[in-house]
Amino acid sequence: MISSTETAATLAELKAASAEQLRLFYAAKASVNPNLSIPSIPPTIPKVYADTLAEQGQRLAVMSVSEYQGLLQNFFVGLLRAKRIVEVGTFTGASAIFFANALKRNGVAGGPDADGNKPVISLELTDKYANIARQNFVNAGVEDYIEVIVGDARENLASLAGQTFDIAFLDADKPSYPVYYDTVIGENMLAKGGLIIADNTAFDCVTPYIGIPAPVADDAVPIEPSFGPVNQQMGLGQTEIIAKALHNFNEYVRKDPRTEVVMLPLFTGVSLIRLLDA
Repeated sequence: MISSTETAATLAELKAASAEQLRLFYAAKASVNPNLSIPSIPPTIPKVYADTLAEQGQRLAVMSVSEYQGLLQNFFVGLLRAKRIVEVGTFTGASAIFFANALKRNGVAGGPDADGNKPVISLELTDKYANIARQNFVNAGVEDYIEVIVGDARENLASLAGQTFDIAFLDADKPSYPVYYDTVIGENMLAKGGLIIADNTAFDCVTPYIGIPAPVADDAVPIEPSFGPVNQQMGLGQTEIIAKALHNFNEYVRKDPRTEVVMLPLFTGVSLIRLLDA
């Protein structure tokens, strides 16, 4: 299997890869633009991945966005000419580093603005990962771009009401996705033309729920009750809970008259959500 660093996959990994994995590798390589003023892939990202794997283990390391997903997020930052981003779920900081890198390319200056806010606000539950991420930001030279707020992301996101963001990236506990989504929209936190990116919306355990109405009834039977392979991020006891929560969220967004959503079948599912004009 090709690792998070798709652009640096070894020959042995490539020879053992499936056609789908090779397509991902090729797409990642073809998305690294040598003519950009700031590199497509932040130079410290490979070390962030390596350290995360060594210190957190494979089961948790896969929570980091991959190089290719980071490149995709960078592209949206450039496309929207984004200046401010809120991220729910920091982990060891890879995603925020990609975002800060793209904001630099947009000409956004680091440091607090007139209201004391940095361009990227990242919400993290634990001091452990917040501290790891902050050191990774220093190593990447983007500490002036990213503010990490520790604690319950539902409460901390609500406390940001009154601020506006061009991109909201949801990548924390999956059952809370509807709360994050409704907070961003209900508190008018998304700038005109802004984008919500929700990660992991098509986990292997979620896709068997196709055709099942939301909210999922207790007696609902998915296509494959065993859910297939359990995602490495989840313990066995959490699989069904997360599957139902994500399916309910996907259906809630799909039927929400306020927004339009397109889910990309990349990685473990990425939903792109935009506000419809009033």
